[in-house]
Amino acid sequence: MKIIMLGAPGAGKGTQAKMIAEKYHLPHVSTGDIFRANLKEGTELGKKAKEYMDKGALVPDELTVEILLDRVAKDDCKNGYVLDGFPRTIPQAEVLDKELEKLGDKVDLAIDVEVPDENIVRRMSGRRACLKCGATYHIEHIPPKQEGICDNCGEPLVQRDDDKPETVQKRLTVYHDQTAPLIDYYTKKNILKTVDGTQDMEAVFADIVKLVG
Repeated sequence: MKIIMLGAPGAGKGTQAKMIAEKYHLPHVSTGDIFRANLKEGTELGKKAKEYMDKGALVPDELTVEILLDRVAKDDCKNGYVLDGFPRTIPQAEVLDKELEKLGDKVDLAIDVEVPDENIVRRMSGRRACLKCGATYHIEHIPPKQEGICDNCGEPLVQRDDDKPETVQKRLTVYHDQTAPLIDYYTKKNILKTVDGTQDMEAVFADIVKLVG
């Protein structure tokens, strides 16, 4: 079973991807992790990607797919995988489909974790972090015992720039422009399933399990 996770930043797709991977004994393949691993190990693909990254340029879709296919060709992916963070655009999805087809393979299921923008802005702008010990909180869902102070080490909590409402809104705009069209793309292929991501984490997961079967 080859599954692609879709959803806006902050929708919780990464968490769900990890839970699916654990339940079905599939590798959780995150493009960010693969890039980091290739760069760290100094592989040929990693060196190629680094040339673009050093110039501040985007890594071309073909190279990203090459790095991804190199990862899913490993033994642990022979029964499938959960893909998180790729594809992000229609051209990337098309390159991925074309390359998988050459291998006699295809994506089986695309799961969209659907959360309205206003929920995401509220969810992400409520996050607080401790820069000293790395603990994270949420002013509504996981508040610290004392407002603005880390339970673990007593340091002040901060709102990261990434979690500020205006930054979240910008990321959502990019998502709607570039990534949301994938919902139509996979709907046309009859492999898209949607879950309500506004529920709590366990309820979202229970819905996904019903879909995966």
